[in-house]
Amino acid sequence: MAEETKSQALRKLIEKFGDAVVMTHSDFGDDTALVRREKIVEICAFLRDDPDLLFDFAMDLTGVDYLGEVPRFEVVYHLYSLEKKHRVRIKARLHEEDPTIDSVSSVWPGMNWYEREAYDMYGIVFRNHPNLKRILMYEGFVGHPLRKDYPKARRQPTVGPEE
Repeated sequence: MAEETKSQALRKLIEKFGDAVVMTHSDFGDDTALVRREKIVEICAFLRDDPDLLFDFAMDLTGVDYLGEVPRFEVVYHLYSLEKKHRVRIKARLHEEDPTIDSVSSVWPGMNWYEREAYDMYGIVFRNHPNLKRILMYEGFVGHPLRKDYPKARRQPTVGPEE
């Protein structure tokens, strides 16, 4: 993509983080950057704090399972600036053998719940998370039900409230 067609957010990310930005693209007004997981907190803090960008609203975070691909997992962050009225999607890929990434709940406290959901459903571990435990499934649930290799016919016991 020609440099002049990149959004301001993508240009600034490349300028500030260089090789930590693996690739970028803009399609139909949606800007996306694939970044190295080691820089995720620094990149998110920059996107929130840069006066030209001000991505103050973390709308969503989700996991993606690309079963059969290497790396297998991806964490996707959807960010929006309430003041500037623009958005960006940040992605980071994770290997099956080490599905870990740093928590961004220190940047946006509301991401706490989304990270717990990705942990619960995909088994993605968020380092330095203040309370990383299951949020939808019970603590004794075995496995991560949104992984593509989770057996759809697997039976799990139903449990009631803890005594």
